[in-house]
Amino acid sequence: MNDASSHTQGWRPATYYPDPAIKALDPRFEKYWLKLSAVERLTTGLRWAEGPVWFGDGRYLLCSDIPNQRIIKWEEETGAVSVFRKPSNFANGNTRDRQGRLVTCEHGGRRVTRTEYDGSITVLMDSFGGKRLNSPNDVVVKSDGSVWFTDPTFGLLGNYEGYKAEPEIEPNVYRLDPATGQATIVAEGVLGPNGLCFSPDEKILYVVESRGVPNRKILAYDVSADGTTISNKRVHIDAGPGTPDGMRCDIDGNLWCGWGMGDPELDGVVVFAPDGVMIGRIALPERCANLCFGGVKRNRLFMAASQSIYALYVNTQGALGG
Repeated sequence: MNDASSHTQGWRPATYYPDPAIKALDPRFEKYWLKLSAVERLTTGLRWAEGPVWFGDGRYLLCSDIPNQRIIKWEEETGAVSVFRKPSNFANGNTRDRQGRLVTCEHGGRRVTRTEYDGSITVLMDSFGGKRLNSPNDVVVKSDGSVWFTDPTFGLLGNYEGYKAEPEIEPNVYRLDPATGQATIVAEGVLGPNGLCFSPDEKILYVVESRGVPNRKILAYDVSADGTTISNKRVHIDAGPGTPDGMRCDIDGNLWCGWGMGDPELDGVVVFAPDGVMIGRIALPERCANLCFGGVKRNRLFMAASQSIYALYVNTQGALGG
C-alpha cells in the first residue's frame, strides 16, 4: 500500500490550484470549494474500498476492504497504513454510535456488530422474525442512539464479497433500538437498498435505490416526530446514467455521494443541494463507493474509491452522526 504500487499509474495529483478535478455545476457549489485545496490519494492497493469512518479521538480513518476481508487504518498524523481487523467477516459499511463505538455491517456474518471499548464484538442484529438477514450494507446512528441500516442481497450473490447463499428475507431498511433490542422494518420495497443518511435535522432519511428501474435513484422519506418511523416515500434524485452508492450530508443539507461505474467521466463524487440539483463534481480516476467527513474540523472529505482512498478539504463540515 504505497505510491509505488502499479495502481497509481492513472493517478496524477493536481500541480496547480484550483484543482481541475473539481467542477462547480451550479453557483451554489462555489462556497464549498476551497480553491487552494486539491484531491490527495492517501493510499492504494485495496480490492474494493468501502465504509470509511473517522475517529477524531485517535486521528485516524478506518475503511473496509471487502474482498480482502480486512478493515484498514490510515493515521492522519503520520500517513501510516495498517490492518485494523482481519478477518473482517467481509465488513462493508461502518459508522460510530453516539458513544463513539464502531458499528459495522458484515456481509460474511450477515449481521450488524458493535465493537466495544475493550475490542470485543457485540452482535446487534443478525436476523428478523426468525430469518437471517441478507448482507447488511450501510449504517447510520441517529441522535437517539437508534441504528438504521440497509440489507440488500449483494453479499449473497457470490463468494467475492461474502458467501454465496439464498436469501431468506426481502431486502429492507431497518431501525434497531439497542437499548430495548427491538428492531422494525422502516422501509420495504426498495430495490437494492444501499447507502443511507439523515438530513442534518434528522427530519429526512435518504436511501439509495441501487437497483432502481430504469435508473438508480436516491429516495427521500419524512421521519416521524418520535423518530421511529418514516413515510412519504419519494424520488429525490433520479441518477440517470450515474451510480450512487454511499453518501453523507453536510451541515447545510447538501448530499455528497459516491458515484460512477460504466462511464469513466462519471467516476468520483457528486454533490447535490437540498433541492436535489447537482451542484458540484469531484472527478476521480476510480469509481467512488462511499465517503465520510473527518479531520479536526470535520471539513475533510474522505473518499473510498475502488482500489484507493482519496481526501479533499472542503469549506463545510459533515453533519453529526456520519
